Amino acid sequence: MNATSTTGEASPNRKPGKRRVEAFILTLLLALPMTASAAGWWCGWWPWLCSGCGKPLTEVTGFGSNPGKLKMCKYQPANLGASRPLVVALHGCTQQASEYDDETGWIKFADKYHFALLLPQQQPANNLSKCFNWFERGDNERDKGEALSIRQMIDKIKADAAIDPKQVYVTGLSAGGGMTAVMLAAYPELFAGGAIIAGVPYKCANDVNEALGQCGVSLSSRIAPMKDLTPAQWGGLVRNASNHSGPFPRVSIWQGTADTTVNPEDQRELVDQWTNVLGIDQQPDTEDAINGHPHKLYKDGNGKVQMETVLVKGMGHGTPIDPGKADHQCGKAAPHILDVGICSSFHILKFWGLD
Repeated sequence: MNATSTTGEASPNRKPGKRRVEAFILTLLLALPMTASAAGWWCGWWPWLCSGCGKPLTEVTGFGSNPGKLKMCKYQPANLGASRPLVVALHGCTQQASEYDDETGWIKFADKYHFALLLPQQQPANNLSKCFNWFERGDNERDKGEALSIRQMIDKIKADAAIDPKQVYVTGLSAGGGMTAVMLAAYPELFAGGAIIAGVPYKCANDVNEALGQCGVSLSSRIAPMKDLTPAQWGGLVRNASNHSGPFPRVSIWQGTADTTVNPEDQRELVDQWTNVLGIDQQPDTEDAINGHPHKLYKDGNGKVQMETVLVKGMGHGTPIDPGKADHQCGKAAPHILDVGICSSFHILKFWGLD
């Protein structure tokens, strides 16, 4: 997923002809893989495309066959200890791991609550816009491509850091949100919970044309259409992704009402998909607000919360943050990291029970 400005939202002042040209170029960037030599050429001209993990992150090599050709970045608090949780955080398009750790508050909370962080990083050789390829069959299915690379990273850090295998969680923004849905569907046995921010349902697309034509993903200010499947159809796509019979991970789903890059209707389809997978009712059991933003809780027959949604009023395309020093605050504003007075990372880890 990408947009036509550095803020993640299209500029309303651009001429229609220019928008069409930009959309065509961005489509190519979204879809175009490159050889290693071509990637090196791009890196020579635009080094920011190919930078390393960046402090305080540490790059890890030798974590497996890495068929998706991703980079593994991690953050491990000095006082982590054994049998601690792991959070996997997946950046959005045009971002990299070092722009999705401290800025979103995950470093702060890793130190405070003593959990390890894994931040996979996309490479321009896979996607020039550095989007995770949630829309490609070779990357969005179990034991293939980028999905398998992330699985191998998880196995590596679990072994190296003595992670509690029952406390592994995954979250991501935009294309990272799409890949979060991929990981939850393809490897449900790995995760205790997930959080999808401005993402799309699993298997909404299997190529770039489907992604741009039927998944609510827009390269301009136009709100793109979103396909409307039944909950059973959406849920079937997840169930068919593995042989797992349950239970499935708990899910937190976040979306901005003013997002012109990902149609807010995607949240509704995600709710249909995951309520069906989790075997819970599509109507919320509890409705309240977090800092004025609608918050809904969905429970199973035993009264346990299995899913939540947060709809952030007036927010465009990005991860919501609330800079400050209070326990419930976090983050630093940046492109796709939006100061809207609510720290999503805090509320997500609270939903997971990591606080």
